[in-house]
Amino acid sequence: MTQPLFDRQLWVPCRDTVASGVAIGFFFSMMAMPFQMIAAALTALRFRGNVPFAVACCWVSNMVTHIPIWVGQELLGDWMREKLGFPMPDFLVSSSINIPKSWENFYTNNVAGKWMQHTMGLELPESLNAGSFLLGMFVSGILMAIIAYPMVHLFSALMPHHLPVLKKHPLKGEKEKISVEKEA
Repeated sequence: MTQPLFDRQLWVPCRDTVASGVAIGFFFSMMAMPFQMIAAALTALRFRGNVPFAVACCWVSNMVTHIPIWVGQELLGDWMREKLGFPMPDFLVSSSINIPKSWENFYTNNVAGKWMQHTMGLELPESLNAGSFLLGMFVSGILMAIIAYPMVHLFSALMPHHLPVLKKHPLKGEKEKISVEKEA
């Protein structure tokens, strides 16, 4: 696990590692869990994504955007269950996640909450349906990752000087094989 930590390709921006890092970061930004950045960094190390970009993309969800994201995830989960007939275990359908009153006060007094109330007509619910919320959370994370990966490649194609393609270095064993082949 510590060997990839010192791999320079995971820290220097290049098209392929940044695309992976951004996709990983956006996936974890949609997860309602503590320590999103640590999970994104460890996953980026494991799957050879750019670690700084993976961590930075987790900042999409923060104290201002948590509740609007969660309400949108529950609405997405409800839509998938009702319109697409997505099956859900009974224990998840019958359970709910209560939103703390302190968050309700914060939500009604911040810009994101007022925007949701006035523009979209959404009010803060007292609780979220656990089944719809979990389904919407995972689907939104996967959708964000699927959208982010080609967007980084598109950005790199349009502006190649901002995000170059990093040339792959041969592995240790391959370097010796190349030099032996040249001599023969």
